[in-house]
Amino acid sequence: MSASEGAGEAREVESARAGAEVLIAVRDLKKTFKLGLFGRRVDAVKGVSFEVHRGEIFGFLGPNGAGKTTTIKMLTGLIKPTGGEARLFGERVPSPSARRRLGFLPENPYVYPYLTPREFVELCGRLSGLKGRALGDRTRAMLDKVGILYAADRPVRRLSKGMLQRTGLAAALVADPELLVLDEPMSGLDPVGRKEVRDLILEERAAGRTIFFSTHILSDVEAMCDRVAILREGQVVVSGALRKLLRGEVRRTDVTLAGAGEALVAKLEAAGHAVRPRAEVVVVEVEGEAQVGAVLREALDAGAQVIEVTPRRETLEDLFMRRAL
Repeated sequence: MSASEGAGEAREVESARAGAEVLIAVRDLKKTFKLGLFGRRVDAVKGVSFEVHRGEIFGFLGPNGAGKTTTIKMLTGLIKPTGGEARLFGERVPSPSARRRLGFLPENPYVYPYLTPREFVELCGRLSGLKGRALGDRTRAMLDKVGILYAADRPVRRLSKGMLQRTGLAAALVADPELLVLDEPMSGLDPVGRKEVRDLILEERAAGRTIFFSTHILSDVEAMCDRVAILREGQVVVSGALRKLLRGEVRRTDVTLAGAGEALVAKLEAAGHAVRPRAEVVVVEVEGEAQVGAVLREALDAGAQVIEVTPRRETLEDLFMRRAL
């Protein structure tokens, strides 16, 4: 596919999403807690607004204490807002009919310790209206999907944190919800488990499901999400399509050289370039694109070997550090 064809396809997808049904609509949502003996007021969420459209993966980000989990608890009807409103499928929260169309994984899922994963997921399925053979088949399929079927009949008290997280994810999926709300879904998982959950989220989106999730793992968001909202101190500071939020221009170029002598390194540093030794090579950080040619000429004239030239564009981590902290 050519660059123009790719850009055209991206515009078509974005246009289609722009007209998509809004599954989550949050308007000026607020939550104030009263703490301690004297009822000290703490504003955890201070007028948050965003939308999540059908068929997208939406990332909800922010440092600890930014208000992410409090917002999710208001969305799912677990706590009542102090102000503003949240709607699921067009219905104002709390709405039992909208809640039945939603699968929820809390940050720290509580699974009754005297149950097995199979029993817990079946319990969640029965609460969602499943029964009989359909319940058993769906439970087995979801336990297999999240990679916990091998321990389906093991007491929950003997499971690791990662296994509990997988059990909670199976419970969120068992009723075949239209919308998945996941609070830190990769919590407690090793790198292999994280990749499996990332793949599962992408599979669910490909199957037509909408996913809203919060996480601290920015690389996962950058790899998967269509749009994001970043919170800071209870307020949205960044919101929109990820590819539009990230600066597209080259911020710096890393030039990796082998055989760079001390004289060349000193000359490059004198010209204002940062030079980082790495094993048997050095990496020259060249700000912008205009000076890359001059650095390459200097290196080749000095007899150094150019191993790699890597343009560095803004990442989600750069955006997060710039706007959320």
